Amino acid sequence: MMSRSTKEILAILKKGFVSSCQPVDDGPMDTPEIIAAMGQASVAGGAVALRIEGIENIKATRQKVDVPIIGIVKCDLMNSQVRITPFIDDVIAIAKAGADIIAIDATQRDRPTLVSDLIKAIHDAGCLVMADCSNFDEGIASKELGAEIIGTTLSGYVTGDVPDEPDLELVRSLHRAGCFVMAEGRYNTPALAKEAIQSGASCVTIGSAITRIEHICGWFAKAVKQETKSLEEVLG
Repeated sequence: MMSRSTKEILAILKKGFVSSCQPVDDGPMDTPEIIAAMGQASVAGGAVALRIEGIENIKATRQKVDVPIIGIVKCDLMNSQVRITPFIDDVIAIAKAGADIIAIDATQRDRPTLVSDLIKAIHDAGCLVMADCSNFDEGIASKELGAEIIGTTLSGYVTGDVPDEPDLELVRSLHRAGCFVMAEGRYNTPALAKEAIQSGASCVTIGSAITRIEHICGWFAKAVKQETKSLEEVLG
C-alpha cells in the first residue's frame, strides 16, 4: 500500500463518496472474503474510499484495494453506550490491519477512553482521525482536538427515535465552522448524497443502500406490500 499524506487522503475523499462495507451482523454476507469483495465492487463502481468494521475484515480488504480505508471496531460495552472504537488497543490493531483513517465515537457520553486520548493514539499510529459525532458541539470539540474529519455519523442515533432523513443542517453548520465534513447517516439515495455535497459536505458515506441487501430488500418488500394491500382494498 502506498503511503499517503494527510493532504493527499483528504483530496481523494473530496473527489467522491465512501462505501461503508458493513453487512448485517452475523448475516450470510458477514465474512471477510465477502466484505473484501464488496470493497472491490464498490471501488469498481466509483467509491474513492471504504469504511470497514473489524480487524479481519480490514486486513482482507486491504489486500484487495489501494483506496483509503476508514477502519473501525464495534464493541458492546456494559457501562457505556459508546460502540465505535472505544479503546486505544482497538486503535493500534486497526492501524496495524492497514487502515489509513480511524473513526471513533466522539460523542459526549460516558466512555472508557477520553476522545483526546484516542485522537492522540491515532496520530501516534500514523493515521488520520474521523470523529463520529451526533451534534455541532461534539464536532467542534473534536476539530479543536485535532480530528481531521468530522462525521455526522451519529446524529439521530443518540437520543430518541431515529429520523428518516439525514441531518443536512448539521452538515451545513459544521461546514460553516470550517470543518472537513463527512456526511454520514441515512444517505440512502443518490439525490440525498448530492444534497449532502450541496450542503457543504466534503465527502459522503453511503452504507445500507449499497452493502446491506437485507435492508434494501426490506424497503422494496414494504413498498410492494403496501401497494398490493391498497389495490386489494380498492378492488374489494
